[in-house]
Amino acid sequence: MIDAEKLLNVPRLDSSFYSREEVMTNLDRLEMMSSNHPVNVLVTGSQGCGKSSLVRQFAAYYGRPMATFQVGLLVESGQLFGQQRLRNGETYYHSFLFPRAIQTPGCVVHLEEINRSETPYALNELFSILSEDRSIWIDELGFTQVAPKVMFFATMNEGHEFSGTDLLDAALKDRFYRVHLDHLPAEIEKRVLISKAGIDSETASQLMRVVNLLRSNKQMALNVSIRHSLMIAELLARRASLREALIYSLQVSKDTLESLLLAAHVETGEQEVDPDRYRPYVP
Repeated sequence: MIDAEKLLNVPRLDSSFYSREEVMTNLDRLEMMSSNHPVNVLVTGSQGCGKSSLVRQFAAYYGRPMATFQVGLLVESGQLFGQQRLRNGETYYHSFLFPRAIQTPGCVVHLEEINRSETPYALNELFSILSEDRSIWIDELGFTQVAPKVMFFATMNEGHEFSGTDLLDAALKDRFYRVHLDHLPAEIEKRVLISKAGIDSETASQLMRVVNLLRSNKQMALNVSIRHSLMIAELLARRASLREALIYSLQVSKDTLESLLLAAHVETGEQEVDPDRYRPYVP
């Protein structure tokens, strides 16, 4: 049996990571189900909304080792498992981390940007790996069986604005439970900014006012993600002006920026969301 501690690490819990209680409750159900049968989870949502962080925090919360694989790097079938290489004039098969990860009991295997591979054929092996049987024959490795309680998480951005992405094959998508993430409510996002970036409550409120106006203004066509708001907050924490922080984090023009700052004096009319429905992903 493979020793997971020598190959893979359990991520650290982040007390500043929040998610909807509904999402966390259903992930808890899926985790329990993984003891009985294979479970695969597809996490969707806009860019920078915490998809990868959710997978990482799931692994941390349940003490599972984790391995992340960039699907966008795949150009041909079989590359997840290994590759033929040349050494001293002779070819040999170099096995990658993927086969070791899927044979590590309880491992969380993260397939990042699953709809961004160079060709759809590069994902052919996943059909067998994600099936109920969870096994595959690789000529160089022989019969490979997924270990008990291994959970596959795939993350993806959806939409025409994401270059290099494709629609996920329906037969492949059918193998996943789906979790969709949205932006955090303003009050929760404010807590995250204060905790992670170290800004004060007043600065966080001012920043969230501007961020929410950007998100609600469809004419500006800017998707201000939680990642963006954190970037802005970190610059503010280091005494950058709001104008500077916006310029360097969002890459907006000066004209757009001036319009934004002017609009910041207008009420957003955002509906209040009960912050008690959100909680940190900690025991």
